[in-house]
Amino acid sequence: MTAEERKNEAEQGFGTLKAEQQDIDQKAAEIHTDKEKTRSDLKASEENEKILEQTIAACQKELENYRTEESNKTGMVGEWDVEYEKMLQKQEFEQTNLNRIEGELIRSKEELVEVQTSLDGCLMDIQNRQQSIEELEKTICASHTTQSDAEILLKEKQKTKEDLSQKQKKFFKTREELSEKKNALDKEVYRLNSQREKLEEIIESQINYMWNEYEITLNNAASLRNEALKDIAEMKKQISGIKDEIKKLGDVNVNAIEDYRALMERYTFMKNQHDDLIEAEKTLESIIEELDTAMRKQFAEKFEEIKREFDKVFKELFGGGKGTLELIEDEDILEAGIRIIAQPPGKKLQNMMQLSGGEKSFTAIALLFAIQNLKPSPFCLLDEIEAALDEGNVIRFAKYLNKLTKGTQFIVITHRRGTMEQADRLYGITMQEKGVSTLVSVNLVDSEVDKWSQDEKKAE
Repeated sequence: MTAEERKNEAEQGFGTLKAEQQDIDQKAAEIHTDKEKTRSDLKASEENEKILEQTIAACQKELENYRTEESNKTGMVGEWDVEYEKMLQKQEFEQTNLNRIEGELIRSKEELVEVQTSLDGCLMDIQNRQQSIEELEKTICASHTTQSDAEILLKEKQKTKEDLSQKQKKFFKTREELSEKKNALDKEVYRLNSQREKLEEIIESQINYMWNEYEITLNNAASLRNEALKDIAEMKKQISGIKDEIKKLGDVNVNAIEDYRALMERYTFMKNQHDDLIEAEKTLESIIEELDTAMRKQFAEKFEEIKREFDKVFKELFGGGKGTLELIEDEDILEAGIRIIAQPPGKKLQNMMQLSGGEKSFTAIALLFAIQNLKPSPFCLLDEIEAALDEGNVIRFAKYLNKLTKGTQFIVITHRRGTMEQADRLYGITMQEKGVSTLVSVNLVDSEVDKWSQDEKKAE
């Protein structure tokens, strides 16, 4: 970008700022006008508020009167409701009595009809009975002639009845004897059924015992039966001895085979994992050893380069002297500390920690620039690293920093005049009005070009 283009750009920026200033002034005037209008509106609103408050007070007073009247009317309505409920209850009671009386009247009428009907039936029955009595009297007169025959027949029937009574007594006696025998047989059947159920329970218990103790069924036990073993006492003694021997063997794990198989599979899996880990450990150790060797070699080479570059930069910044770097002896090169030895012009060679504050800062800057020279970064931010330097060293620092701007863009935070003079552009914050911060920027390259152009014109 040429100086003329930068000048035009600056003029455009100034025009933009001027336009923004005019907009701000116009907005301030509008705000002032709105403020006055708001004040007048506020005053009118306050007057309206007073009028509304008076109106509200009157309405509240009228509302209180209405509420008092409403309360009185509500009490009267409550009394009327009570009287109305009493009248409804009285009406319901009278209606209930009326319904009860009407029901009793209807039942009385029905009973009267039933009594009348029954009376008519009784009269008819009396007439029929009278006719029957007359017929019986006629029959009695006719039966006197056949009474003697009937008495003979009656005696025969009585004798037959006595024979049948004797036979019936014998039958009842025989039936009682049979019933007693049947009851005795029922008791015996019940006893035998109970005994059979007990035996079945014992057999079931023995079968379960055989399965739980020996895991054999009844059929298997029958096939294992030995006819030679008939002494039960001897058999029980042998069983007791065998049980003692089993107890001495301890608990038997029936799942031992499955447990062994599962443990063997887990052992095989863990063994393979262990072998893989051992192999991976060896591989990692080999890689780490290679990395350590490469890092030691690379560190040694780069350390020597930084050491040479540091001495070069140190002499250029201090205007002479000597700067060197040393590793602390008897330690691993990757973990060793670094000792910085500095010898400013006119002083003896000594440790950096024995220098003054300004010399320490300048030595640290020299080491920073040495690393930057060996491996430049495209962007770098420096925050007041030259604050402890005197004016002469600040100028040297700024000039050397200006050389590095060919390959690196620097942003420097500083309050030192010498550093600012070597910068291409300055940015700052100012507060001309209280509470209002303003960004200020100055392009020093354009300023120098403009100054050079003016000197050329004066020379012409």
